[in-house]
Amino acid sequence: MPRLLPALALLLTAAAVHAADPPKDFFFQTNDRIVFLGDSITEQYQYSSYLELYLTTRFPKANFTFINAGIGGDTANGGAARFARHVLAEKPTAVTINFGMNDAGYGEFKSDLNQRYVERTAQMLDAAKKAGVRVALLSPNAVDRRVKTNGKLYVETQKKFYEPLKGLADKYGTAFVDQYAITRAATDKMERDDPKAETAKPYYDGFHTSSPGGLLMAHAILTGLKAPAAVSTAAVDATANTAKTDGCRLDDLTASPAGVSFTRTDEALPLPVQKDWLPMLPYTNGLKDLNLYGLTVTGLKDGDYAVTIDGTEVGKYTAKQLADGVNLGNATRGPVFDQADQVRQAIDAKNKLVHQRFRGVVMYALPTWLAELGQEVEARKEKELAKQMKAIDAAQAKIYELAQPKPRKFEVKPAK
Repeated sequence: MPRLLPALALLLTAAAVHAADPPKDFFFQTNDRIVFLGDSITEQYQYSSYLELYLTTRFPKANFTFINAGIGGDTANGGAARFARHVLAEKPTAVTINFGMNDAGYGEFKSDLNQRYVERTAQMLDAAKKAGVRVALLSPNAVDRRVKTNGKLYVETQKKFYEPLKGLADKYGTAFVDQYAITRAATDKMERDDPKAETAKPYYDGFHTSSPGGLLMAHAILTGLKAPAAVSTAAVDATANTAKTDGCRLDDLTASPAGVSFTRTDEALPLPVQKDWLPMLPYTNGLKDLNLYGLTVTGLKDGDYAVTIDGTEVGKYTAKQLADGVNLGNATRGPVFDQADQVRQAIDAKNKLVHQRFRGVVMYALPTWLAELGQEVEARKEKELAKQMKAIDAAQAKIYELAQPKPRKFEVKPAK
């Protein structure tokens, strides 16, 4: 039997691997009931669904609940007006507020629009604070001037328009992510690398997200809120036949300079990197600060090696690359990817129920000519809200079942 490091030996004596709770400095915490508030970019269910995907796969026992309260065309003015009935009525513990794209009017900076934006944002922060709800205040994503008509003008208007947000967040003691600055730096770099937006194109119309833009936004938000980078890491010394781990357990380790094999049981799953996300990797730090599913193998003979998981090849690397450490989190195939992608698909299916509940029931308003039925309709509405939320909770429970990691057989062997 291979010699085990003390820390690893301790792990192997445990009856099971338990996923850790989110770190205390991360905005989202175990058992959070989360509302995503915003305009059409929120109602697209892209960046918000990728936030869900990260939180569910990274913390598969954290028992999060997710509600999307995005409305196309909305502004901070509308958000403040509906904050009580669309946010506080859901009894959230955490809220993200993402307004400002529509507020500035898509033209030159106007101080009156900015003043109203600041006032209405402050109203929402004040209401949340009084209700004891944690808030993550987000500046919107920067428009892509390669694609957006009048983007060169509006991207500069955005910069000035969102400047007061940091001060508001400080005043009310809320988290703040300058998503504008992060995505602006990314799109500026894209403009230099790909001036015609032929490959790196996060927003199909310059501001509404396509799938790559959803990733760009989710990466900015999560890293800004201090999301942990590592899924898990395993470092194997092939010469000594020993290993160190963090966030996972290795069993049946067999290691030599000719190759390595072991069974790996993780506490969490990496994000399933979609193929259309790949053009965004150079602008999201290769996801090393969000989706690090690490494997390091030192002591191998020089040459090329294939890494397989349950018999499926997920990547080819040189001995030097493996010694330096590789990120298997960006693999776009294999059983770990497939399991996480099933979680993604289940989240998308569940969110159809969330959207139906919000648009069809939460937003329903009795017409004035039926005002005499008000009490009866409100009673039925409450029952229907509870009924549909029960279905959503059941779908979320199934998502968590899919997200539980499984033991996987890893092999590192000379590539053919």
